[in-house]
Amino acid sequence: MDLKGFLRGESPAIEGRGICGITQTPPRKPLIGAVEGWALAGGFELLLACDLVVAATTARFGVPEVKRSLVAAGGDAVHLPRRIPPANALEMLLTGDPLQAERAAQIGLVNRVTEEGALALAETIAANGPLVVAATKAVAQQTVDWTRENMWAHQAAITGPVFASEDAKEGATAFAEKRPPVWKGR
Repeated sequence: MDLKGFLRGESPAIEGRGICGITQTPPRKPLIGAVEGWALAGGFELLLACDLVVAATTARFGVPEVKRSLVAAGGDAVHLPRRIPPANALEMLLTGDPLQAERAAQIGLVNRVTEEGALALAETIAANGPLVVAATKAVAQQTVDWTRENMWAHQAAITGPVFASEDAKEGATAFAEKRPPVWKGR
């Protein structure tokens, strides 16, 4: 959020979807955040909406809102404690001090610290079946709210259609024929 824009009453949020349309309602497809330089405040909230994060060694991450008497209400305060250990999240939220890329990786905020890793990671994921990628993301994100009694039923509701898909048959056929699969997304 542009602080001068904030003073004019501007907001980068989209009603019901959050900042830039992804912080409250992320898409089904995996999002990979690639960070070079600084990811602060709203930029950091966009990063937390991503499923995976690749950072350059020069990347820095922070939640400086507290230093301006603003609340990190665009996603940082609700997503960060679910993403990294709560004590590390509170330290970031309450001090406003930034983290370097290596420290962010140590606490699990960043998947990889590299100069050219985001595209390679995206290519690896994109080579997999699109239906299974979306279903796996959905299960992984929703499972935190499931109880032991209902988790298998919830998972089956999401994964069942994938097992019955053309892509599942194509994956098995391609394996048997020792060739790369050709996904159709159905």
